[in-house]
Amino acid sequence: MIDFIFEPLQYSFIQRALFASILVGLACAVLGIYVVLRKMAFIGHALSHSALPGLVIAYLCGYNLFGGAIVATVLTALGIGLIVKNESVYEDTAIGIVPIFMFAFGILLISTTKSYRDLSAMLFGNILGVGISDMIWISLLTLFVIGTLFLFHKEFELFSVDPYYAKAIGINLNLMRYGLLFLLALTVVTGIQAVGTILTNALLIVPVASARLLTNRLRTMMILAAVIAVSSGIVGIYISYYFNVSSGAAIVLMTTIWFVGIWLLKTFKNK
Repeated sequence: MIDFIFEPLQYSFIQRALFASILVGLACAVLGIYVVLRKMAFIGHALSHSALPGLVIAYLCGYNLFGGAIVATVLTALGIGLIVKNESVYEDTAIGIVPIFMFAFGILLISTTKSYRDLSAMLFGNILGVGISDMIWISLLTLFVIGTLFLFHKEFELFSVDPYYAKAIGINLNLMRYGLLFLLALTVVTGIQAVGTILTNALLIVPVASARLLTNRLRTMMILAAVIAVSSGIVGIYISYYFNVSSGAAIVLMTTIWFVGIWLLKTFKNK
């Protein structure tokens, strides 16, 4: 058993992957609480897809992929916020329009390249390939996201649970919307490194959905979601190492197994 645990740790790329999975899991779980409360389950899916053109452009120009993804997702988040600002277009409609354009643009750019193999990690993630510079980016983004949510926790909570009351007491809803979208954009970028543009939304939604089955208290829900996300990342990497399968898919499957297990437990308990 001890050899089973420590054998992968002799490799530096596994150590970096585990560290990155912990940070990504924390960021996605904590921010995912507000995403679920706001009933914006598809926003992570949308923003992760919108990162694709930024990734491809950065790849083609030889720039840092993280930088390209950040620019693309932030522009998308700001675009969504701008469209829904005057409330003439519903938020879910804007979420459907802007990211679809960005994703289609990314696919168009991919079709102009000669190598699809090099770009496949953008779609499916490659947490085992996390380098030192990637770890620095992930660390900084995670610290910024969690730090911001800690400082403005009450405002984000009120904005997510009761926006009308938040507006009545003077909270700027547009500013909160832009802030949440901006933090989502940064968090999605960290998730892309782990599970790619296709599966990132699962890290935002599934751990929170699992935790919500167990408690209605927001702080407890955050802790449980973080435990589920982090443990799924760690176990997923071990599965990837020992069974030679996609690390991103293994991580997402573990979050789903958590959800199914908790749902079944609660279902049979209530009978």
